[in-house]
Amino acid sequence: MNTRSLLGDAANRAATYLEGLPSRSVAPGADAVAALVHFDRPLPEHPRDPSLVLSELDEYGSPGTGASAGGRYFGFVIGATLPAALAANMLATSWDQNAGLVVISPTTAKLESIALRWLLDALHLPPACAAGFVTGATMANFTCLAAARHTLLQRAGWDVEAQGLFGAPPLNVIVGDEVHVTVLKALAMLGLGRARVTRVPADAQGRMRAELLPPLDDRTILCLQAGNVNTGDVDPIAELIPRARAAGAWVHVDGAFGLWAAAAPKRAALVAGVENADSWALDAHKWLNVPYDSGVAICRDRDALRGATAVTAAYLVQGAEREPCEYTPELSRRARGVDVWAALSSLGRSGVAEMIERNCRQATRFATGLREAGYEILSDVVLNQVLVSFGDDETTRRVIAGIQSDGTCWCGGTVWHGRTAMRISVSSWATTDDDVELSLAAMIRVASEVHAVR
Repeated sequence: MNTRSLLGDAANRAATYLEGLPSRSVAPGADAVAALVHFDRPLPEHPRDPSLVLSELDEYGSPGTGASAGGRYFGFVIGATLPAALAANMLATSWDQNAGLVVISPTTAKLESIALRWLLDALHLPPACAAGFVTGATMANFTCLAAARHTLLQRAGWDVEAQGLFGAPPLNVIVGDEVHVTVLKALAMLGLGRARVTRVPADAQGRMRAELLPPLDDRTILCLQAGNVNTGDVDPIAELIPRARAAGAWVHVDGAFGLWAAAAPKRAALVAGVENADSWALDAHKWLNVPYDSGVAICRDRDALRGATAVTAAYLVQGAEREPCEYTPELSRRARGVDVWAALSSLGRSGVAEMIERNCRQATRFATGLREAGYEILSDVVLNQVLVSFGDDETTRRVIAGIQSDGTCWCGGTVWHGRTAMRISVSSWATTDDDVELSLAAMIRVASEVHAVR
């Protein structure tokens, strides 16, 4: 089989997979998961026909996947993939470009630059910000906090990139009690430590309590959150950022999915004032619905970001244009900007807003329907996250397991204020109102069955 035939076969198989998602179980069946043992064999001694490799991958691999690309997957704040972004990704993969330098790939460098400009515009962030594409919010937080570390230590007369942290002036890091684990992971990798942070208590919605904020100074990094992973709520940004900036502190916002509220007029008030922070971490593979993996590190101070991440070598030919590798930890990387450019080009400003508003409305519908059925919603629904309890912890765990096994939809479990809860995350362009009603009916049916056999 030649390359054209092979790629055509792959495209047909991909289309068949996507077309089948509405009618299949959202969770892979036990038989499909067990069949994955087929792949577990010694490395082949000799070459194989690529068409057979593809056929095997589809036959055994496709059934073992979760249907997160469909409309009834509500776990882990995972978006699906917009058609334009998927198609662009396939084409960009065929280009096989290293997106690190302009000289290697002028097309991907140009598209990345435009996509970043469009992102800043859509999110109403300062247009002069610097940014770079990374794998996801973990690396976006890492990159932005590296820029913060660079700047604060530079002010103290310390070159951390050259001298490391041995003997460096200490920095203070303040987080909320509901800080996301990726921020703590980033701090650990940066040598700032998970345990050395000052944690500020959170309110019933998981928001940092502004009245309990400790004193700030110009050696402080204040980490705020836009989009609590359980409630979707946002720290009191409008109150905290001005206080931090007045003290000379660096303000970083972990906005993996919640920052997208800025792109939706009816939700933008949730993040009012977020544009006054110093850095922002964002996921594109969540609410923008581009293929994995795709995150964005955004920094108000271009020199701070470049100071923390830029790389130079005699063989790295750099021109007058923006060089992508100067704004991310990676040198070699895939052309993530192509997917983002395609998503924004296909949706436009109004399409992004409509998608976010629709998912938020659908989350509210889940909460209303479950509450009317007699189940407890554990937090206010302000964005796209819903927390529900079906009774005591054991009952709730049994309902979650039953829903996952049922296959109509997929939701995960969490613990909120000491109680086991089911978390519903609505963040897919593919989710229709019919998907919501079908899923809601399945949740209520499974919960009723669990309660009936107690």
